[in-house]
Amino acid sequence: MNWRDGYIAVDWGTTNRRAFSIGGDGRVIDRLADDRGLLAVGKDGFEAAAAEIIEKLGDRPMLLAGMVGSNRGWHEAPYVDCPASAPALAAAIHWIEPGRVGIVPGVCQRGVAGADVMRGEEVQAIGAVAAGLVSPNGMLCHPGTHAKWLRMHGGGIAGFTTSMTGEMFSLLSRHSILADQLQGAVAADESFAAGVADALAGKELLSALFGIRARWLLGEGKADASYASGLLIGSDVRAALDTGTSEVALIGTPELCALYAAALGIAGREFVAIDGETAFLAGIRLLTEML
Repeated sequence: MNWRDGYIAVDWGTTNRRAFSIGGDGRVIDRLADDRGLLAVGKDGFEAAAAEIIEKLGDRPMLLAGMVGSNRGWHEAPYVDCPASAPALAAAIHWIEPGRVGIVPGVCQRGVAGADVMRGEEVQAIGAVAAGLVSPNGMLCHPGTHAKWLRMHGGGIAGFTTSMTGEMFSLLSRHSILADQLQGAVAADESFAAGVADALAGKELLSALFGIRARWLLGEGKADASYASGLLIGSDVRAALDTGTSEVALIGTPELCALYAAALGIAGREFVAIDGETAFLAGIRLLTEML
């Protein structure tokens, strides 16, 4: 079987899935995007859900990545340890149908560097390097519910850190004593910038968060969702930039990257924004070239 004749690339997450039919020239022929993620499909529904993709995009070899390879997904694809290169990922693909339908493994970090895991971001990382969108020795950030900061070396993943930034904001805005003050849309406005500045200056995060309620009770000015988001993202950025990196590549959708871009700008650091879909497709293509 020759993957160079064309294939299907699938990015299958917890809440959504995206699938692309790729021609022999590397171009996208057709695509599918819906909310049939892990939560919607259920443990016993993956075979039928995969058949839906083939029915829509054609009977081609298929390479999948993301949470579809977790212990809650279709089949569990064991992690590859850091440092993790593209050849190591390709060699560890978990084959559901040998040579034809496979799941890209996630990447893990153990020991003194701190236990951490990822699934899906590794494909975008190696793809961004392969496409020449980022330095093979740079730092990548994947904003999101669980933001990932990846340290690249020689085009592979040397190490990484996960921050529960997005999830913490969601919990605070829904279930904390601050919930009433954290309603409304978050924007990269003056309030957001103030939160970032406080975080970058070393203001203690938990105390600063409670200060949102205290100022509201005392009538000492507005502290809203944007300020809280700035505090959280600013703290995330400050911790990552302690590594001394100069430029950061942001990988994801423009909406997800915009706030991190604003925070990096306030920190005086250079950044480049990379479309997540472009990076994913480049990563999958690189892996198919190794099969």
